[in-house]
Amino acid sequence: MPIDTRELMKQVGRIRVFTNRLVNEQLSGEYHSVFKGQGIEFDEVREYVPGDDIRSIDWNVTARMGHPFVKRFSEERELTIIFLADISGSQCFGSGNRSKAEVAAEITCLLALSAVKNQDKVGLILFSDRIEKFVPPRKGRKAAIRLVREVLAAEETRRGTDLASALRFLNNVQKRKAVVFVISDFIAPPCLQELRVTARHHDVICCPVTDPREQEIPPVGLLEIEDPETGALLLLDTSSKLLRDTFRQQAEQEQRGMRETFTRLKLDRIDLSTDRPFVDDVRKLFHKRQIRAGHG
Repeated sequence: MPIDTRELMKQVGRIRVFTNRLVNEQLSGEYHSVFKGQGIEFDEVREYVPGDDIRSIDWNVTARMGHPFVKRFSEERELTIIFLADISGSQCFGSGNRSKAEVAAEITCLLALSAVKNQDKVGLILFSDRIEKFVPPRKGRKAAIRLVREVLAAEETRRGTDLASALRFLNNVQKRKAVVFVISDFIAPPCLQELRVTARHHDVICCPVTDPREQEIPPVGLLEIEDPETGALLLLDTSSKLLRDTFRQQAEQEQRGMRETFTRLKLDRIDLSTDRPFVDDVRKLFHKRQIRAGHG
């Protein structure tokens, strides 16, 4: 379906206004306190003075100059934030006022605006069962708004999901450590190894997006449902309690398995849903990381 440019820009504008208020009024300073100092970078070599850590001695320079020199490092002032956003067919689904794709755009905008306010760079990888688009990390407000536009514009993509390939692509193009937000419903084959490798090189935060109707079916009689990734149709008799219970139990099992994977790999997560605001979940993550880092 062709993209309605006017409607797209209205959505982008609405999300920008909404998230800008959250950044300024509720998350001011919290992003910086959580994500500053993710690493250190080489600054200079200077002469050794009593009290310096001998482990920082630069032996090559020391040998050339004939007396000890040490390497000096400083905290990295600039972070790279990468959004790995799932735009497969299942992201179009939403049983209420918002689709999963819209929620993905909102969280991307909130975090991207927080990042650019902190002078960080933001980039984007859109994926389905292939890499749909790669937007290299850039600074500035325009860069943040572009990411939102790209996520929303891809809402009508009808493809499957290959998170493993997306993670491999990320690791190939982003060699330097980055903060990576993986935004997906995680309705995909397991990719434990790829997540483990990515978490070894980057700070990975998973953002699973769900919709209430994916967890439980209401009793509304005969219901025809469509797989948004394949177009396959299925007729269900939702008056059957056995069918509803089986559906709910399978959904709970899948969610439990996903959470256990994140826990096993020690990955942080932000739980997102189409039927509720998510700012409290973002703040909960920030607070958890502040405590872990000894900031409060």
